[in-house]
Amino acid sequence: MHTPHASQQSSRPAEVFRTAEVARILGIPPARVRGMVRAGLCRPTRHGRTLEFSFQDLVLLRAAHGLLRADIAPRRVRHALTELATQLPPERPLSGVRVYADGRRVVARDGGMAWQPDNGQVVFAFEVDALARLARRVVPARRGRRQMVRPPQPTHNARTWFERALAREQRADVAGACDAYRRALELEPEMADAQINLGRLLHEQGEGAEAARLYHLAIANAPDDPVAHYNLAIVLEDQRHFAAAVAHYQKALVSDPEFADAHFNLGRLLDGLGRHSEAIRHLCRYKQLSERQ
Repeated sequence: MHTPHASQQSSRPAEVFRTAEVARILGIPPARVRGMVRAGLCRPTRHGRTLEFSFQDLVLLRAAHGLLRADIAPRRVRHALTELATQLPPERPLSGVRVYADGRRVVARDGGMAWQPDNGQVVFAFEVDALARLARRVVPARRGRRQMVRPPQPTHNARTWFERALAREQRADVAGACDAYRRALELEPEMADAQINLGRLLHEQGEGAEAARLYHLAIANAPDDPVAHYNLAIVLEDQRHFAAAVAHYQKALVSDPEFADAHFNLGRLLDGLGRHSEAIRHLCRYKQLSERQ
């Protein structure tokens, strides 16, 4: 939200993005980027007809684009993001805050606190738990490891319960899926895929501590699984254990260097911690990987 002065940007050219690069990262046409600038949603540095965007500008436009896609009026988006800038401490960049739409409301979340920036009204904990997943993508359900696949057995073995849990997830039966994953783990306590999937469902329901416990178990059983490290990092971010979150995003990337979402989340987190050069490296890598898709 706090755009660097032009002198700052010129001294750090690696952090400058042109309109076409911003468009590729956000997955929108360049004209859409320029339209958001004209609407006052971002104030990049101008050099003649060229626009230069900082990392913070990029984060701001990503938040604005998400709100506009949720049919929030541009005037309300501009007002909410402007108010949010005045509500954050000077040392707290926008990249460390989640901004998303809940129905017709614009909601900001910083750790366990959530509020509506346009009026300052707090969103209570029971409401937060019901909100959509916060502008970050948790990895979808694991289908299981190939070496674990066995022919169906007459009795309900661990694999049967695991497959049943996946089917219940597809029907949006969260409670039934959680129960089936637990039954799978009773029969096969070291099934990392079931631990990861159950942890993800519990995290989405606000049970971060139990989700973290399951992710730690999954890592003990499958130390190089990038998804276990990535999902644990998201829980640790929510708990404001930022150093530990950075470590697990990095471990996810050691196992899978092309894990685009891990690059983006790590870049956003590092920027919020003031580690701007490292943040830009990961964001640029995210941009490269996104262009391949």
